[in-house]
Amino acid sequence: MQTVLRTILLSSKPATAGTTPSPWFVDPEPQLSQKHTPPHLTPKVQEFPPNLPGPIRQLYTKLSQSPLLELSTLDVRESVAPPPGLPLPKRAPRGRRRRGGTYAGEGIDEDAVGGLWNWVVIAQVKEGTENRGSIAAVLRTVRKTLLTMDTPICLPPGSKRRAHNGWAVVDAGDFAVHILSRDARQKYFEHLDQ
Repeated sequence: MQTVLRTILLSSKPATAGTTPSPWFVDPEPQLSQKHTPPHLTPKVQEFPPNLPGPIRQLYTKLSQSPLLELSTLDVRESVAPPPGLPLPKRAPRGRRRRGGTYAGEGIDEDAVGGLWNWVVIAQVKEGTENRGSIAAVLRTVRKTLLTMDTPICLPPGSKRRAHNGWAVVDAGDFAVHILSRDARQKYFEHLDQ
């Protein structure tokens, strides 16, 4: 009687080598299918140019681990030269300097190709977190990363300024890091997204 009962209980699922047979009242485990992440959540793989400095690579790696940033908008690019404007008048100053004079002085480097910085890192915080301190937190992460590198990057004094209008900038000498909200990115950097 026991052998008949045992064969009835165990007959629902054939036993394979290395597994214990389950009784007839236990449902078989469903096959787990591969979960696919939606396209907007898949991490963007950044192709770095070969001449990208090492500190920017380290900073990008650190920022890509931040839960406060939209990883799909994290971007590293060479600086774009500003469009040329009207030439400034080259009249030498005469007499005492007065308000409204037309002598503009001399620029930092008028022959610079890309502006003030050679590289620009743009990081956008997640929507809805910009007023809850996420820009300041990412700003602290950037400063800490730059100051704790093997060869620390000296940051200028007064670079601990708070974010205004959803935008904060860290001047790291050769490159700049822009941390901004979605609204600020659409307002000030829309020409870069095209």
